[in-house]
Amino acid sequence: MTLNKAKLKEMNIPLPSASEQHRIVAILDESFVALAKAKENAEKNLQNSRELFESYLHGVDADKESAGSLVNIVTGKLDVNAAKEDGEYPFFTCAREIYAIDKYAFDCEAILLAGNNAVGDFNVKHYKGKFNAYQRTYVITVNNENRVLYRYLYFQMLKSLKEFKQKSVGAGTKFLKLGMIKEIQIALPSIKDQAHIVTKLDALSTETKKLEAIYQQKLFDLEELKKSILQKAFNGDL
Repeated sequence: MTLNKAKLKEMNIPLPSASEQHRIVAILDESFVALAKAKENAEKNLQNSRELFESYLHGVDADKESAGSLVNIVTGKLDVNAAKEDGEYPFFTCAREIYAIDKYAFDCEAILLAGNNAVGDFNVKHYKGKFNAYQRTYVITVNNENRVLYRYLYFQMLKSLKEFKQKSVGAGTKFLKLGMIKEIQIALPSIKDQAHIVTKLDALSTETKKLEAIYQQKLFDLEELKKSILQKAFNGDL
């Protein structure tokens, strides 16, 4: 329904006494302050969780090696339109979503790195099994698992996304060149330390995702509560 000037003029607005209006406004002001505080607390908890994750992710202190000395890198061969809605295997493109396809070209553990993006907002994924990949998706495999764990490499690539964005080239679409990935420096502690770091980061990541879900639900609940309070106010139920 379109709301125009004529319909606005026809609307009936409840008009209680001045004292009652003051009472309702006071209740609304108090309620909205409480709702804003609840939202602020949820935002703060989420931000603290993200900052803790980022701090740990960037806090690894060890000698560094170039990614090119640790991994093999190829790309997929398919166009994006090769995806099949009911496909049996994961199909990794440059999108954050994972699509499906009916044929696989890879059967291994790998890190999947988006090779292009409209604004350089690249993403990285970790997968083990049969899958296929888009022609601009980099499929990264470890050449010596006694030196670097896949899950650890995933987090190191995640850490490098901001650097990839800065180094990407292109106007309409940003691209990552193979050399840009190979030259990224990876902090390389012992395998034992890598395993400990991975355990910690996975736990922090899980907690952050949980808080994000809680935050989104809280935002929805607070907005619904706000609507409910306003509805009661205009119905004379406060």
